[in-house]
Amino acid sequence: MKRKIIVIGGGPAGMMAAISAASHNQDVTLVEKNSTLGKKLLLSGKGRCNLTNACDIDSFLERFFGKGQFLRDAFKEFFNNDLIEFFRERGLKLVVERQQRVFPEHKRSDAVLVVLKREIEKRKVNVLLRSALKDVTAEKGVVTGVLLEQGKHLPAERVILATGGVSYAFTGSTGEGLTIARKLGHTIIPLRPGLVPLCTRQQFCHFLEGLSLRNIRVTFATETQRLVSRVGEMIFTSYGVSGPLILTHSGTVADWLSQGRESWIEIDLKPALSTEQLDARFLREFKEFPRRSIKNMLRSVLPQRFIPVFLDTACVLADTRVSYIRQQDRRKMIGLLKCFRLDISGTQPIEEAMVTRGGVALKEINPRTMESRLVKKLHFAGEIMDIDADTGGFNLQAAFSTGYLAGKSAAQN
Repeated sequence: MKRKIIVIGGGPAGMMAAISAASHNQDVTLVEKNSTLGKKLLLSGKGRCNLTNACDIDSFLERFFGKGQFLRDAFKEFFNNDLIEFFRERGLKLVVERQQRVFPEHKRSDAVLVVLKREIEKRKVNVLLRSALKDVTAEKGVVTGVLLEQGKHLPAERVILATGGVSYAFTGSTGEGLTIARKLGHTIIPLRPGLVPLCTRQQFCHFLEGLSLRNIRVTFATETQRLVSRVGEMIFTSYGVSGPLILTHSGTVADWLSQGRESWIEIDLKPALSTEQLDARFLREFKEFPRRSIKNMLRSVLPQRFIPVFLDTACVLADTRVSYIRQQDRRKMIGLLKCFRLDISGTQPIEEAMVTRGGVALKEINPRTMESRLVKKLHFAGEIMDIDADTGGFNLQAAFSTGYLAGKSAAQN
């Protein structure tokens, strides 16, 4: 006799959980509050859908900010090569780009969603759209079903909660699954924004909006802690800074700010050159082109839009001939090239973050099955759990992998 399994949440984790459970010939219902599945998936990678990353499993686990080991069993069941093959077998060709990021060949997230929807239909999953979850019912510590907002009770032998966090709330991620998990006795690690742009105190960022700084290194700092990024790219926004280097460590900065700690970033604009090498370069150019203005000389060093802000910070007049630049001003400019400071005033709201940090405590979930250790026959998948990663396809792979394992475990155990 088929087992009744209900999956709550039609995102990547929920869709894969439904497909996985249904592939074991079970009676699967997928419940989604929106009018369509995969609304948040369509935004992934700015609509290009960075599905996964092609790096090895140990490198992959390192990108989960110290919590990657929880995913080892899920990745053993269904990892990046399995995900790539899943889509290729269903007609969607994937390509590997820089930093081993994996995308659909034509860079369209809707092509990914089409494959998932088609597989859900093929597996005869019963899909309930516009159906918001009100509660998960349980008796004596065992799941019995779900209650929808419309008042309808759906009996179930297994329930998989894949309702996500609270980031990108306009897509339907509003945290009701976390509320229900807490009601069932689970510990919810406080929610914070992850992969979120930072706001700065410096007003000039507004005038630099859209400007990218490439091949730089950023140090994130408080009075007692320092985090040094790899070399990469950041971008100015109307309220501060964003881009890969910023997003990677933004969750840690958000934690610092929530603790009331003053935080700032130090930008090394020329990480490949030492202070001595930069000084030698300045002296050489000053000698070769003594009549050149400092603003024109800096064009070979910095993006043109950044030069006025840089010189204003250094208190050097833009039209000053380099032959008139004092030693102390030259050294100050070189110091700024190696350490241009921006003070952090906050982050964008968690609703605008790419991922949610926090969620159901991992110690209360069996990593081999994704089943609750507190409530029997209740499973979790995806961002509802207290796990998040760097940019680069890692979060989506975690969603697919935990969804696959939760679905398989719910169907077989």
